[in-house]
Amino acid sequence: MDRPPTTVDTATGVRRLLPAMAALLVAFSVLTALAVLTLYVLADRTDRSFAWTIQPPLTAAFLGAGYAAGCVLVVLSLRDPVWAHSRVPVLTILLFTIATLAATLLHLDRFHLQAEFLDRPLLARAAAWFWLAVYVVVPGLMLVLLVPQERAPGSDPPPRDPVPLPLRWALAAESAVLLVVGVALYAAPSTATALWPWPLTPLTARVLAAWLVAFGAATALAAVAGDLRRLRTAAVAYTVFGVLVALAVLRYPGTVAWGGPAAWAFLAMTAAIVATGAAGWRLAPAPDRGTA
Repeated sequence: MDRPPTTVDTATGVRRLLPAMAALLVAFSVLTALAVLTLYVLADRTDRSFAWTIQPPLTAAFLGAGYAAGCVLVVLSLRDPVWAHSRVPVLTILLFTIATLAATLLHLDRFHLQAEFLDRPLLARAAAWFWLAVYVVVPGLMLVLLVPQERAPGSDPPPRDPVPLPLRWALAAESAVLLVVGVALYAAPSTATALWPWPLTPLTARVLAAWLVAFGAATALAAVAGDLRRLRTAAVAYTVFGVLVALAVLRYPGTVAWGGPAAWAFLAMTAAIVATGAAGWRLAPAPDRGTA
């Protein structure tokens, strides 16, 4: 950040990130960066370095791509600390952490917390306790901080750069797909055999679905808001997510069931995410660090 966050920009009256919210986002950025390392970079080693064993490695890499996008969301929100521009990223993170906490509690037996996993390295068992602590603490703190953040003095800057109608429609369509697939996988992980192009366990289906639902909600909010300045941060993260997912598939091409329609629908959706994310990113004006 170029300067410490304050409650309101004195020159414009625009509401900014509260120091407590900024501090929570800094902590979350560090946590997501660690998740990118252990899931995306070390996708083949989750049995030794992560909170639970993820197979196949492509699933770990997909989740790592989600965390990379989450890290980008947080870092850019901190660099552009206007609350109106950070609201969608914060709500995206909140939705993801709540859904992931519920999935964790539903499948706690799969984590390296249990006695049956005492043969796992200390790092893996420590990661499991750390994961549980993070997903209990972060959504709770975020919920507590949202109220004073919304009630803080100042106002949101008026929309000045409307999102082109074709991009809004594209985002709305992608949001619908992400939400439908995400909700289906979360509610009934067995649907993964028809909806997803590689095998998922109930736990990985639900955590993966948490990212789909979070990004689906973010794209819906961006389409409704219709302002390129408020879309920019989410668009950059959205692009990063799509690109890293595509690279993960190139890394593990043999995992994907290419003979089924789900694989080609998945590739089409990944390409659409990259295209619309890049369009929103390129069309949005760069943030003015001095004002809004």
